[in-house]
Amino acid sequence: MLVAKAICKSYHGDEILKQITLSIHPGEMVAIMGPSGAGKTTLLHLLSTLDKPDSGALTLDGTDLTKLEGNALATFRNKKIGFVFQFHNLLPEFTLFENICIPGYIGTCAKKEVAQKADDLLSLLGISHRKNHLPEVVSGGERQRAAVARALINSPSIVFADEPSGNLDSKNAEVLHALFLALSKQLKQTFVLVTHNQSLAAIADSMLLLKDGILQPASRF
Repeated sequence: MLVAKAICKSYHGDEILKQITLSIHPGEMVAIMGPSGAGKTTLLHLLSTLDKPDSGALTLDGTDLTKLEGNALATFRNKKIGFVFQFHNLLPEFTLFENICIPGYIGTCAKKEVAQKADDLLSLLGISHRKNHLPEVVSGGERQRAAVARALINSPSIVFADEPSGNLDSKNAEVLHALFLALSKQLKQTFVLVTHNQSLAAIADSMLLLKDGILQPASRF
């Protein structure tokens, strides 16, 4: 589904990523770990089309991502890719429901269909009672669950999550981790997670270690 071949990236003459090659299959949950500064977020940005590699090949569902530009890239990203970041990045002036719907409204789905999908996700993630609340009046865990729902609204092929539980306390982190596992198993949703959290990495189908610009399989804890 997602295939990267010999991906390289340098900044200011320093090679951050060296010949990164990996394949991620539908329904798989992959955790990428490594020391701070190893380039994990850089790799995530490349895989998710937020940045472009200096060299190498990257395809998702058979589409060559390195050849997409402008509106074509934005449209592909909206339809095929979901994002969850360390900070929820919800728009403060919109309710949780509205925030979740926004990527769907940007796409080509009918508003009624988007609204129904948003309601289904709110229920699935246990925050239906917060539907009409603004982000500032709900808990950090509820905000992050809304961010997960927003990532899923267009039924993406793959969801990329960068330290998704990094701003949560241990209890809310555990809840979020359980949700990722449930979404992976029940919906067969594909996830790529960058994390320092060993508990989150432990539930993944496979773990990879990024160190000194090289990606390799990581041993279980």
